[in-house]
Amino acid sequence: MSSSTEAQWQSQSERRTRIIRLMLITLLGLAVLLMALWFWVTQPLFVQPNVIARVSVDPAQLEAHVRMLAEQLSPRDEGHPENLESVASYLKQEFAAAKAVVSEQAFQVQGKTYRNVIARFGPDTGERIIVGAHYDTAGPFPGADDNASGVAGLIELARLLGQVSPAVQVELVAFTLEEPPYFRTRQMGSAIHAASLMRRGVRVRAMLALEMIGCFSDAPGSQRLPASFLAAFYPSRGNFIGVVGTFGEGLLVRRVKAAMREASVLPVYSISAPGFIPGVDFSDHLNYQQAGYAAVMITDTAFYRNPNYHAASDRPETLDYQRMALVVEGVYAAVLDLTR
Repeated sequence: MSSSTEAQWQSQSERRTRIIRLMLITLLGLAVLLMALWFWVTQPLFVQPNVIARVSVDPAQLEAHVRMLAEQLSPRDEGHPENLESVASYLKQEFAAAKAVVSEQAFQVQGKTYRNVIARFGPDTGERIIVGAHYDTAGPFPGADDNASGVAGLIELARLLGQVSPAVQVELVAFTLEEPPYFRTRQMGSAIHAASLMRRGVRVRAMLALEMIGCFSDAPGSQRLPASFLAAFYPSRGNFIGVVGTFGEGLLVRRVKAAMREASVLPVYSISAPGFIPGVDFSDHLNYQQAGYAAVMITDTAFYRNPNYHAASDRPETLDYQRMALVVEGVYAAVLDLTR
């Protein structure tokens, strides 16, 4: 072999080596990036929740509450304040039956009076935990999943909390005016409640918003996602409940998910993502985040799953009360875990 041929061969060999090295570095970099993305978005569990005795929620009770709200007390949009008043009265009655300290937060919008209904459990501690759900609807629709399901969950959560003595005060709040035309305005009931806490200097350990918790499906393709790449991390079947937070709330998201998974057999997935992704901040937790409090949403993913979203077809018979009961059991476990 001539010296020139040998030099050429060596040059080609070195080039191949550099290409292989570059490919390996690129593949390693992609693997690290995917791992970081998985960790960043899905909040894998590296925490062990406190072991809490499992409780039982009656699906029939949840259905009864949903039917009361979606059938007897409907429509519940801002244009029917008389029905919203009836809902507030119903909630006060149910909260009182659960042995809560019940109060209301009345406020006026365009000359009409609206009310947040509040149920408190536990001692008047320096910190508190907030769990909330809105009882109004978008338009004159039944709103069974959106959000009679969340309110029914709140009522049954009150029943469970009335049987224990939480170490930290837990405040359950049923909000009004979450939906348009007041969505993302300072007239939202949750915005008024969060602002009142901030003005009084109340410390909030965590806020959990129950936003649509009753729609489930085992059908392939029943779960849609806000971005196609997320299909690598989440199921295509809408058979799970989601815990949703922003990037800064990963620890709270992870803790709530861990407790909920410990409490029942229902699959629990989570996401921490920026607010520009549609749906991430589409509920009352937004107002607590803006007030500087750690807040997450517990949801069946709303319009990413439920075909009846903001429609007349959002009726009680479309919900899965068995799995909805598991959600409430999980939320109860998360609340008690947060009081420790």
